[in-house]
Amino acid sequence: MVKKSSNLFEMAQAQLEEAAGILHLEPGIHAILREPMRELHISIPVKMDDGQTKVFKGFRVQHNNARGPFKGGIRFHPEETIDVVRALAFWMTWKCAVVDIPLGGGKGGVICNSKEMSSGELERLSRGYIDAIWEFIGPNRDIPAPDVYTNPQIMGWMMDEYSKLRGYYTPGVITGKPLAVGGSLGRGDATARGGVYTIIEAAKHLNLDLSEATVAIQGYGNAGSYAAILMHEITGSKIIAVSDSKGGIHNKRGLDPHKVLQHKTETGSVIDFPQAENISNAELLELRVDILCPAGLETVITGENAPRIKAKIVAELANGPTTPEADEILYHNEVFNIPDFLCNAGGVTVSYFEWVQSLNRYYWDEEEIHQRLAKIMTKAFQAVLAESLKRKISMRLAAYIVAVARVTEAMKLRGWV
Repeated sequence: MVKKSSNLFEMAQAQLEEAAGILHLEPGIHAILREPMRELHISIPVKMDDGQTKVFKGFRVQHNNARGPFKGGIRFHPEETIDVVRALAFWMTWKCAVVDIPLGGGKGGVICNSKEMSSGELERLSRGYIDAIWEFIGPNRDIPAPDVYTNPQIMGWMMDEYSKLRGYYTPGVITGKPLAVGGSLGRGDATARGGVYTIIEAAKHLNLDLSEATVAIQGYGNAGSYAAILMHEITGSKIIAVSDSKGGIHNKRGLDPHKVLQHKTETGSVIDFPQAENISNAELLELRVDILCPAGLETVITGENAPRIKAKIVAELANGPTTPEADEILYHNEVFNIPDFLCNAGGVTVSYFEWVQSLNRYYWDEEEIHQRLAKIMTKAFQAVLAESLKRKISMRLAAYIVAVARVTEAMKLRGWV
């Protein structure tokens, strides 16, 4: 039984604690894994377009690098907190370990409202962030990437700033870059595509025919919209509901994900789509569907609404969408939950591919990226499923067992404990 907490980092620590108990983790190892190895708290002065200077607060959290350099995105968000960044860095360690790529966990964030900033202000903020942390990152130390409200252009500016400070072109310092400056093919839909590969494996395990399956997706941003399109095109599943921050839409006969995305681009939201009825985000979560994909915010499935989740599969494309209390309820109700740091690990996996390609200055075609991603995600899913069946535990706890065991082995072999 994990402790209930509204703090995302405490929630992550509670999940680790349960896995540590099953693994009989040595107290010293558990103590190391509970806390980040390093935290940077920075102030970034930026000259705004009106001539005034504004100071932005930022963070970089480096959780664990036993298996390789720290890896994790940078978020620009007006409500960013250090505890959220800590939790996300924590989960990145397990995400890299569960898919067995040689990277550790890190995360960054800046408290800002990027939607209210001009391109010039965003560029100065992005370069200022790198100016403040550049001595602690690098291709062999810590490799940032885009996250919430950051994008390839911002990564391009950050890579350029780091390269200027180093005195030479260093594309391997950042992933999620534009193709013209060392980015990788297949990065745009990687998170969703990796999630779809895990859904395909889950459906095989449950004997669920995906060509007849219904899908609801909460969060129609990058991951959610790509997931809808890929589920529609690869598996033939019927997308019957999607939502964004303003609300959702539902049509039991099915939605065309391309047309919904076009509508959102034109209007700013999926709501009021002509061939659907408007519903709330809360209603979407409780629809009777085969597959539910929370692809937006944290902690949307809670102890309060979990008893009403009717999906056969919950595929967590978002980070931390399910609270520990809800986890227990879903498992008890035989809802098959593909945990976030397995389900959405396609993004960091293709980021790993980009890092390798940037270091070697040799780039793969998109078909090779997809094949490599499918192989890694399928192997990771099967490892977690085997642990779940062997120990008769939830998929999330099994994913923790697999990931924590791998990180622990690396720590021991390196002589840390």
